[in-house]
Amino acid sequence: MDVSLNETEVMIETPEGSMGTFVVHPQGDGPFPVVLFLMDAPGKRELLHEMARRWARRGYYVLLPNLYYRVTPAFELDFASSESTHQMTELMMGLGNRMLERDATVLFEYADTDRRASAETVGCVGYCMSGPFAIWIAAAHAKRVKAAASIYGVRLAVDNPDSPHTRLSEITGELYVACAETDRHVPPEMVDQLEVAMADSGVAGRLERYPGTEHGFAFDDRPAYDATADAQHWNALFELFDRTLEPS
Repeated sequence: MDVSLNETEVMIETPEGSMGTFVVHPQGDGPFPVVLFLMDAPGKRELLHEMARRWARRGYYVLLPNLYYRVTPAFELDFASSESTHQMTELMMGLGNRMLERDATVLFEYADTDRRASAETVGCVGYCMSGPFAIWIAAAHAKRVKAAASIYGVRLAVDNPDSPHTRLSEITGELYVACAETDRHVPPEMVDQLEVAMADSGVAGRLERYPGTEHGFAFDDRPAYDATADAQHWNALFELFDRTLEPS
């Protein structure tokens, strides 16, 4: 789709630091429904910027923040470096659902100030480490979030008071959870537990298992990349977000 875009890198001030955020949306007055796009553990990078542009060409106002801003203004994993992998692990372990709830609050407040953003109509999507964040944000900001998606998200149902599965009943939007068939980060019993919790909570949405895939199937900078599954997950996301957020 040939859509002219407006994109910029902004610094959004939070009580905990300056959050570098890639903002992209179609040219024009809008307002465009907001997509909060949460990065995976390897960091905010050009691959994700291009994915954000794909959302924007669809008619969305996209916010892609650096979630590691409390520690570093930028991080991009060097897949060939064990030192870089160790740094990524430390950065990732420093994040939590309640921290991301606070970040989402600030990001939505930023969008509220831009007339081109329809910040009362929000979709949230997270990959890998951010899958649980997307679910948590959907519960914490239920009045805004009309659709949320976790793509091979980790820690979806854990023995912890802030496990995202404990808040499913608070979600008023629709939820989509995509899981790899083989995922050393997400054991099958966790997927089963979340699926049962979704049914028990009455939350609208579905959980889908992607046969023959591994963790990371949607990113072409990962060894597990699967082009067929990647296309399938985009189709599922577009169907959900277009139906619930209704971009112009």
